[in-house]
Amino acid sequence: MGHGKPQESQPSHRLSRHNTLGVAASTAVDAAAASLLSLSADTVNATTEARKPSIPTLNGFTSRFARVNGTRLHYVTGGQGAALVLLPGWPRTWYQFHKIMPALARRYQVIAPDLRGMGDSDKPAGGYDKKTMARDIYELLRSLGHEQAYIAGEDIGSMVAHSFAANHPAATRKVALWEAGHPTQIFNEIRMLPQPGQPAPWWFALNVIDQLPEQLLAGRFRPIIDWLIDFQGGDPKAFSEKARAIYAAAYNTPDAIRGGNGWYKTFQQDIADLRNYPVLKMPLLGIGGQYYELLRAQMEGLAADASYVELKGAGHYLAEERPDEIIRELTAFFS
Repeated sequence: MGHGKPQESQPSHRLSRHNTLGVAASTAVDAAAASLLSLSADTVNATTEARKPSIPTLNGFTSRFARVNGTRLHYVTGGQGAALVLLPGWPRTWYQFHKIMPALARRYQVIAPDLRGMGDSDKPAGGYDKKTMARDIYELLRSLGHEQAYIAGEDIGSMVAHSFAANHPAATRKVALWEAGHPTQIFNEIRMLPQPGQPAPWWFALNVIDQLPEQLLAGRFRPIIDWLIDFQGGDPKAFSEKARAIYAAAYNTPDAIRGGNGWYKTFQQDIADLRNYPVLKMPLLGIGGQYYELLRAQMEGLAADASYVELKGAGHYLAEERPDEIIRELTAFFS
């Protein structure tokens, strides 16, 4: 498939819960950091939309848009076969899967969306709870003519993947998630001060503050991207300058920062929703690197047919750090 203009789709183990993680206070972002290009405004006509310079491309894949569940999602698709959805996380976009998509597209129709609030998708005022975001993906699949799909996600995307499987089990063939599980009560027990030997995700606290993150980071999100890669990535050299620039540009505007932070502000609603979810019956694969133990703790009692793989020595961004291993595990599991 080529790089045609984006098209509007037609409707057709275990951790102690008292020392799981620590959250450190963030240092001030360097105000002198170089600004990156902001996302350009959409140019819309009746049925198609001109490609915006901000949208990266991937050989063999097509960039499209679909209006679903009251919002507009951007997604990238390629390949043939059963549908395989790849759901990205913070602070990333669909592009975080660019290393694994070509290999997976030999077996599946790969669909990699920007989630609600992310990248080139709309950034509405609300709807950032994972149940609503899962509905976005369900309606996207239906608009593409798929009644079932393999669902996979990393970080925030894995939370949406779990919610998809819980709310749309008939549409879920199998589900794979890595480096995070659905929000649980464990999130409410994260300590403010970092604990020895434990990760310190300070962004959990920053991202739920009203207005301040936009004021601090709009136009200078690059230091956040670089810090997370350098301190959360097991192999910072695995991230090209192009990838770093793409992610920084995707979160460089106030609306983009607000949209991404909406995923964190809704964690309490997600925890409440989880109480009414059934135990997942379909096969589930959990993969972990830096947060393997957290993933196991979050998933305890939530899936009846679960298996887990630890990528020892890996950091947090597995699709980019360990693409060959992710391809191997997903191919074996989904096959």
